[in-house]
Amino acid sequence: MTGIQVRAVRADDFPQWRALYRGYAEFYRVEQTEEAAALVWSWVNDPGHEVNALVAEDADGRLVGLAHYRPFARPLSATTGCFLDDLFVAPGSRGSGAADLLLERLRGIAAERGWSVVRWITADDNHRARAKYDQVATRTMWVTYDMAPTG
Repeated sequence: MTGIQVRAVRADDFPQWRALYRGYAEFYRVEQTEEAAALVWSWVNDPGHEVNALVAEDADGRLVGLAHYRPFARPLSATTGCFLDDLFVAPGSRGSGAADLLLERLRGIAAERGWSVVRWITADDNHRARAKYDQVATRTMWVTYDMAPTG
């Protein structure tokens, strides 16, 4: 973990953030247009938008990881939680502690903001990430579904 720092994304991070986000989309085999990426970038740089971004930066100033997160309402418990939408560490930096640092910073943000939980989903076959998540969080019993809107 030596030399890696986690911080909020800055406007001049775009080229490195984009490379990481492209790697994330490729990992999940999601086609991502430049227009879609630009929209997400505009969200994470808009203080009024709910989506926020953290980056992990190595000692040389190179971005090696990213995390996109947002608050979400939890009506049953009458609380607000933190939803981690995206977490990605560049393949060459896996095992560096960047994921641990990003998750720990999110835990700190949740505590600072009074959020009741940090929650995320991952692919069932993402074994390396799941091994990490099993070390720092509790796997829930919930099954996730997606339903397309009609229109």
